[in-house]
This record gives sequence, C-alpha cells and structure tokens, in this order.
Amino acid sequence: MTIRTILVDDESLAIQGLELRLEAHEDVEIIDKCSNGREAIRSIKTHKPDLVFLDVQMPGFDGFSVVQGLMEVEPPLFVFVTAYSDHAIRAFEAQAVDYLMKPVEEARLADTLDRVRQRLTEKRGVEEVEKLKEVLAEVAPDAVDQIEGGNAGGELASNRFEKLINIKDRGQIFRVDVDSIERIDAAGDYMCIYTGDNTLILRETMKDLEKRLDPRRFQRVHRSTIVNLDLVRQVKPHTNGECFLVLDSGAQVKVSRSYRDVVARFVH
Repeated sequence: MTIRTILVDDESLAIQGLELRLEAHEDVEIIDKCSNGREAIRSIKTHKPDLVFLDVQMPGFDGFSVVQGLMEVEPPLFVFVTAYSDHAIRAFEAQAVDYLMKPVEEARLADTLDRVRQRLTEKRGVEEVEKLKEVLAEVAPDAVDQIEGGNAGGELASNRFEKLINIKDRGQIFRVDVDSIERIDAAGDYMCIYTGDNTLILRETMKDLEKRLDPRRFQRVHRSTIVNLDLVRQVKPHTNGECFLVLDSGAQVKVSRSYRDVVARFVH
C-alpha cells in the first residue's frame, strides 16, 4: 500500500527535513510540495493524496484554513506540523490523525505513520465492501443482504468503526483506545466515558457516539447506558425481568427490560 503524500510548509528547510525523515518509510510517496495554503488546496484537489503533512502557521492562509477550504471534497488524512504546542487541541478538533512538533522526531513520525496506515486500511476496507455491494446489487440483489447481515464481508465492514477516540477534557486531548472503554453513561449532550482507570467527559450525543462504535461489541443496555460486551464478566438476575451486568472493574450496570435481548448473548 503506497501512501501518496503532500508536504505543506512555508519554510523550505522544514520541508527538506521532513522529506529526509520520510525516506526511511518506503511506502510513503511524496507527490507534491507546497509553500502556502492556497497552493496546498489546489494541489490536494488536483492530486487527491492519501495524506498531507500540514504546517499550521503560514502567512495569509494557515493550516486550519486549508482544512476549511476542502469541506466540499473528500479530504485526505491530515497530520499537523508546527513549532507551537498551543495548537494541539484545535488540530484534534479538526480531526487530524496526529500533531507533530518541529523538529520532527523520527520515533514520533514512525508512530504517526502507523496510525495513518491503520486509518487507510480501515478506509479502503470500507470502500471495497461498498464496491462489492454495488456490483452485487446489479447482478445478485439477494447477496447484498447476506453481506450486510451475515459473515461475508463482516470483518471488512467492522473496519468503519473507530479504534481510537479523541476526547477533549479539562483542557487536554486524550487519545482513548476503544477497546479500553468499559461503559458510557449519557448526561444530556455529554457522555461519561469509563475506562479501567479513568473517567472522561465527551461533548457528543448518545446517538452520534453509537454510530462510531461497533454494535457487535458496544450495546445499549439502558436508555442512557452503553456497555462493552467484551468486558462483561457476570449476569445477575433482578426483579421484573431486569438484571445487572457485572463488568471487569466490578461496576454493576442495570439492564432495563427494553434491552433484555442483550442479555441473551450471554445465556446459551
């Protein structure tokens, strides 16, 4: 898998330094280099790269303006690069894959490219499933239902769900591994995210968050609670058809009658 990449920075030495470090990664192909934001937008629309390393502070048209200028097209993955750490929160709010400080360290760059490879694999997996469904819809319509509901293509389809979630809490950005999330409680437009050793607050609705999580693992068990089924250790019956799920941490979550079909997954 070749990662078609554009470098954007108004400092030529910065581009040269990043280009030199990227030479160690054989799957990265630099297809263009831009010295300002407007040039970057034209290049991205023309070349449709997979990845853009984007300087934040550039005269006239900064990195965030570049992202805004691409709202009407399918954007590439962005990695922001800057000498100023105070842009980190805005970078993640702009859905950047990562945020690198100048001068870019080789180890951090390698970690960033691993994240990029994972995101591209997930994206291309979803695209392959969609293409397959389009073909089958024409030649074998019944097979589309089998792909969506059965095992065929299931692994690829699951790739569209988040593996990492960026959470801005208390003025910091936390990169939370979805596997570590034990349960989620809703409080209006805020979500309380519980991991094994931390509790974070995310401003998002339950409905929108559910779309980002794999429903085969994350299920709503109450009007305001989602649990990670992989971390359920015990089912304790209660009255009136309700029950409690005991999680890895020892926490007990009540399952309302409306969601009792979830419990059937644990009782065979």
